[in-house]
Amino acid sequence: MAGFELARVVKELRRDVQAARTRDPAARDVGQLEILTTWPGIHALLAHRVAHALDAAGVALLPRLISMLARMLTGVEIHPAARIGGGLFIDHGTGVVIGETAEIGDDVTLYQGVTLGGTGFATGKRHPTVQDNVTIGSGAKLLGPITIGHGAKIGANSVVITDVPPNSTVVGNPGHPVRVEGRRAEGPDADWIHLPDPIAEAMKELSDRISEVERRLADANGEPARDREADVTELRPKKGPSSAGG
Repeated sequence: MAGFELARVVKELRRDVQAARTRDPAARDVGQLEILTTWPGIHALLAHRVAHALDAAGVALLPRLISMLARMLTGVEIHPAARIGGGLFIDHGTGVVIGETAEIGDDVTLYQGVTLGGTGFATGKRHPTVQDNVTIGSGAKLLGPITIGHGAKIGANSVVITDVPPNSTVVGNPGHPVRVEGRRAEGPDADWIHLPDPIAEAMKELSDRISEVERRLADANGEPARDREADVTELRPKKGPSSAGG
């Protein structure tokens, strides 16, 4: 049984290293040994996979000690009971927190400062479930027993407290599902600069409706209508090249 668990951990670790090499531009010209020995996200995952295997086998204390040591060395805190699929890539890693009942699918990408946390003091399932091929931006907080659908992208510093549909992009606090340039963003990386601004879009729609009411009132009073379009300036203009490298 121990040999089977060790073989599984080694297999998962190889996939984690390959994920880092594929999704981290800084790792594409680097050998697997260098990634294995110097990437903190890989160290955190290796420690977790060992701790998780021990926790599943009913070993007391040691899984939590491994988790604590990994947190001290890497800045990544993963509860030993958290369930993590293959090919997870944790970029930089500092400040990442993954709670006890969190579940992460395959080929997920987490940037620094991501929290998969719980709410309140209830027991049972209280942390997020992240399905396959999800990308979560820096500083995003996903709270409670919510589900993040396959292929979704969570913008940096978003606070997500409700389920996210598959293949959607969420931004804001609280997080709102939006689309990127009228279509779903493709690939493991997201362009965090050119995301839609849902507040500006809502204000633009409201201003358009006010203009329509003014035109109708002018027509009813026999007055010339002032034909003007709403001019709404986004608080954070989207300037610069794509942060995804495109």
